[in-house]
Amino acid sequence: MSLKFHWFLPTYGDSRFIVGGGHGAKAGTAASDRRASVGYLSSVARAAEEFGFLGALTPTGAWCEDAWLTTAMLARESERLAFLVAFRPGLISPTLAAQMAATFAAHAPGRLLLNVVTGGEPHEQRAYGDFLAKPERYERTAEFLTVVRRLWRGETVTYEGRHLHVEEATLPSVPDPVPLLYFGGSSAAAGPIAAEHADVYLTWGEPLEAVAEKLAWIRRLAAERGRTLRFGIRLHVITRDTDAEAWSRASALLDALGDDVVASAQRNLARSESTGQARMTALHADLANDRGRRDVRALEVAPNLWAGVGLVRGGAGTALVGSHAEVADRIADYAALGIDEFILSGYPHLEELFWFGEGVLPLLRERGLFDGPAVGSGASGHVPFLPATHR
Repeated sequence: MSLKFHWFLPTYGDSRFIVGGGHGAKAGTAASDRRASVGYLSSVARAAEEFGFLGALTPTGAWCEDAWLTTAMLARESERLAFLVAFRPGLISPTLAAQMAATFAAHAPGRLLLNVVTGGEPHEQRAYGDFLAKPERYERTAEFLTVVRRLWRGETVTYEGRHLHVEEATLPSVPDPVPLLYFGGSSAAAGPIAAEHADVYLTWGEPLEAVAEKLAWIRRLAAERGRTLRFGIRLHVITRDTDAEAWSRASALLDALGDDVVASAQRNLARSESTGQARMTALHADLANDRGRRDVRALEVAPNLWAGVGLVRGGAGTALVGSHAEVADRIADYAALGIDEFILSGYPHLEELFWFGEGVLPLLRERGLFDGPAVGSGASGHVPFLPATHR
């Protein structure tokens, strides 16, 4: 079995410290030290490509730049990397979304993946003009994906649902291959949609027991519909040559978080309607005392699983922290549960990508868990930091 790895494109900016943002964040709160320019993001994308990553997740929300436009530009600056574009069904018509995906696929064949985000933050949804309550947002997502799937099959679609209505919708061309749909959600309403429509079900990084329960839930729902899904997990990583070095780095990230910043972030995250966000917050909720805030190991919620990122960042709030061997062990543990794909990130994203690519991927390759090219083998001959015009 060969695992698939994705990196993350910080389209809100990057830093040597934890950058806020994600689910529950206010627009403009993701302060960073590195601008999310096409040049910088291209360096991240080319480095991920060089290490054999399948794709790169690009987020959506009021706190970051638009994922469709950014990845369309980055597709010209890279050669093989796929882009896992996050988007919200409620903010675009299904016909237009299907057409955009087909256009992207035509110009960058096989390099588009789609992360469907129903939306769990009512204040942010309203800012975009979407006033549906959470149950109705999930209903609309199911209708949306039904229309999109039919359009990608080349059908002329007339559809009237509770939330969406299209007449004689068709596409000038269909994507080939059809983009895989990635979908995450921990609420009762999310499971049936994932089981019916998703190709890959995503979860955030929780302890093994919690992840196993979630995967069993989705497997059961998918089997009832005669389907099987792949599974992915979203995590940060802090990997170093030794365990002590990795935890020292995590401690430095924690020490840089002011109490006022943490308190403000937690107030914003508390507004979220996302069940997954609530599960992330619960991992460190009982550690909100002084020891929990300042003792880095007090936030280790499972072996090598650190919840410190979630103090100020919504969404993915946990990181694998440890030596390269320990991080490889934890990845193997998740893989044993049935996780096929890993969506990773770290601060800063460029440097942490190299720590992981040079330290962990060779160990996974030795274990038969990764079959990507060995960097430095001469397999590709690309220099990840140079623009294409200078190669």
